[in-house]
Amino acid sequence: MPGLATWTSVHPEVVLAVGAAAAAYAWAWRVRGLRPAPALATRFLGALVVLLVTLNGPLHDLAEGALFTAHMVQHLVLALVVPPLLVSGLPAWMADGLLAPVLARRATAAVVRVVTRPLPALALYAIALVAWHLPGPHAAILTSRGWHAVAHLSLLATAILAWWPIVSPSRRAPALPYAAQLLYIFVFGMPMTVVAAMITGAEHVLYPLYDGAGLLGLSPLEDQRIGGVLMWVPSGVIPLVAFTIVFFRWVAAEADETA
Repeated sequence: MPGLATWTSVHPEVVLAVGAAAAAYAWAWRVRGLRPAPALATRFLGALVVLLVTLNGPLHDLAEGALFTAHMVQHLVLALVVPPLLVSGLPAWMADGLLAPVLARRATAAVVRVVTRPLPALALYAIALVAWHLPGPHAAILTSRGWHAVAHLSLLATAILAWWPIVSPSRRAPALPYAAQLLYIFVFGMPMTVVAAMITGAEHVLYPLYDGAGLLGLSPLEDQRIGGVLMWVPSGVIPLVAFTIVFFRWVAAEADETA
């Protein structure tokens, strides 16, 4: 088994996808005849950089059957970091432009309106999160590159849906009112908390295919529990940060209305 320092790789499909997204973003602003808004561009391009680093290089290689903890860092980033930055980095006109072809058809428009609402969005996210952390499906993503890609794509896509009621800039599929956003955020972290509790509290190794814990002086069970704790804490902290941001935006909006 190679040492940790030798595990570096680049996945061309990820690099191409991230590069294409960045180019499309810049092109859309140019076609519109506008200069990119610094705050929006920073969030959107920052999300792409984080995604690129997360799915390439040492972290990705450690997650490929070596350290469960590294894999959970990837999943945290895909579920709690990239989606809100990516969506909130879109101006309203760009978000509506991306949705326009889908909303132009009655059948797909109905689907979009359903899956971007709070309960269906959160349910889809919870299903993906729980399913890919069950021992059987998790073993599949460690032994099949195809299933691993499906897992990451489905986790990212459903996390975007789950964040949509909070961070959507779209006028055609808008975010919830501020008061409803605060209530939604209370339950947003629950799916990951449940998964993290299951993993952290397990008395035996759930994912025996990870074999790199010994390189750090950890047992596989210790690696598993550290990964569970890493999921548990951010699943509470990041929604709290979101709650605080939404609350102060609500206060500012109320102040503007009464001014």
